[in-house]
Amino acid sequence: MERLQAWLPTIITAAVVLVAVVVALAVLSRLLRWKAPRVHWYLIGFPLLRLRMRHSWRHLCLNASLTGTDRPTTGQLGPLLVKGRPIMPVLPLLRRIRPRTFGATAVILLHPGQIPEPFVNAAEAMAHAWGVHAVRVDARLRGRVRLTILTADRLISEGTEPVTWETGPLPRQRAVTSHPSDAIEAITPAAAVPADLAAEVGQREDGQRWVIDLVTFPHWLITGATQSGKSTLINAAVARWAARPVALVGIDCKGGMELAPHAPRLSALATGRAEAADILAALVVETQRRMGLCRQHGARNIWQLPPEVRPVPVVVIVDELAELYLVASRADKDEALRATTHLLRLAQLGAALGVHVIVAGQRVGSDLGPGVTALRAQLAGRICLRVNDEETVDMTLGDLYPDAVEAAQQIDPAVKGIAVTTADEAGWIRARSVYLSPEQLAAVIAATAYLAPVLPGLTPPAA
Repeated sequence: MERLQAWLPTIITAAVVLVAVVVALAVLSRLLRWKAPRVHWYLIGFPLLRLRMRHSWRHLCLNASLTGTDRPTTGQLGPLLVKGRPIMPVLPLLRRIRPRTFGATAVILLHPGQIPEPFVNAAEAMAHAWGVHAVRVDARLRGRVRLTILTADRLISEGTEPVTWETGPLPRQRAVTSHPSDAIEAITPAAAVPADLAAEVGQREDGQRWVIDLVTFPHWLITGATQSGKSTLINAAVARWAARPVALVGIDCKGGMELAPHAPRLSALATGRAEAADILAALVVETQRRMGLCRQHGARNIWQLPPEVRPVPVVVIVDELAELYLVASRADKDEALRATTHLLRLAQLGAALGVHVIVAGQRVGSDLGPGVTALRAQLAGRICLRVNDEETVDMTLGDLYPDAVEAAQQIDPAVKGIAVTTADEAGWIRARSVYLSPEQLAAVIAATAYLAPVLPGLTPPAA
């Protein structure tokens, strides 16, 4: 007892110091998280996440049925064949846990006989076990699955309003050179490069830039209900492409209400289905001419052509696909068939020839016609904002990423610009577009109107 009394002041002092250190570390952690969140994540957040992942991995695999076995699960008992559960399950290997900005990545090595589907279904269980916002599972690699761990929903951390368009100088511009009328284009910007087809339109939930890249995915399908942010997304993409050597063609069968603000920068604008059929027919002729040009130079696509003869890339923006397909009379049916057939041909032939199709609509379903499914098969890039019916979500994402359908159905109507989109390295991911005000869009279009090339067979919109 006397010895304990002698040590008691020292013990009390050590306890007080320990409590003070813990409190100081907690205050420092909160201050660091507020002042320097990235530093806090790499120094404190990620090590704690890694520890939780390692500590909970065994229980997670057992409870979510993610284990394998190194012994047969069937055996013979007399004349009977008995099937049971392994007494000693084997855990899949969790490897290469690496930090990234406000998240982490990891790889799970599968045992022989295991398939990725249980891990895809267990993504929500992983998120709860590790205390993170979401876990995305990429099962495209053989024998392994790749995890992308997101610690927070970065898309709505700043509020329900989308991030505004960055002020400052416009995207880079290039000089315009004139050519004779019998050249590839009457007015042709300097030769484009593949990087010109990448338009940054917002931010992804993993903190990376959201880019619509027409080289990675030559054609895109965009679906979104009214007030979902679909028009804002298109405006952001057009504003990026406007200052680059790219020809923009608009198909807006709602009288041009959506694409009219882009008119000074467009090489052609159709405000009705008859005009759309004529413009699409002219573009089909242009693709055939480009085929001959590539064949003449032994090139498999326009990017292998010499810069002096390389035709300008063309981006065809179709706003409200349903207006092209819906018919009310025999004459409408013939007109719709002509327009949609040409659109399908552009999607089939245009990727290597520098003709890209961006198709947008509030609702896309098989009831629009058999050509819709054939067209969708050519549109590898998919963007689904908030929609009002399940079939549109399934048509947009279901054939490529069935697990993304549920994520798209859970988009909050109060948050504008949120979408589920294809991502080359991650399969699919959530993203949010920037907000471009009408005044900002008008300024970009006015500053870049002189870059609009004149395409053969097409008439620029009236000023």
